[in-house]
Amino acid sequence: MIINQDNCLFLIIDIQEKLLNAVFNKESLEKKASILSKAANLLNIPLLVTEQYPKGLGETIENLKYNAQIFVKDDFNALNNDDLLKAIKESNRNQIIVLGIETHICVHQTVAALLAENYNITVVSDACGSRAENEYLSALDVMKTNGASIKTTEMILFELLKTSKHEHFKAVQALIK
Repeated sequence: MIINQDNCLFLIIDIQEKLLNAVFNKESLEKKASILSKAANLLNIPLLVTEQYPKGLGETIENLKYNAQIFVKDDFNALNNDDLLKAIKESNRNQIIVLGIETHICVHQTVAALLAENYNITVVSDACGSRAENEYLSALDVMKTNGASIKTTEMILFELLKTSKHEHFKAVQALIK
């Protein structure tokens, strides 16, 4: 399924200071998440962000907070936060683009819950991470088997734009230099 700019939102899960420093693909994940966050703002796509126990793990990294709604959580499944679930439902958007940390824990459990709620889920493979690469790869495989689409940052950006005539084409293209 191709992602539609008017029917999607971004859900960034737990890209926080201490968690980011522990993942195997820190630099790439941080770069891709930043690109997607900037694109969401350019394209006026809602950006929802979760933080797992920020007192101990730190806050969301600064370059992902711009125009984001932030939800603090304790559960690995972010949908157990009633305010987040309400924000998703009130958005009236059915396509949810998910990225974050850790792929095999909070991302996986949240994606499973979103699929159970009949949302169309796209997981951004190059904007997710885990401490161990084998955990990350296993989680991507399980989420794909369960019905999520697995795509890269560039695939998502160009699906959102659809054409080089899109009013924000040059600005989005500049993000991926």
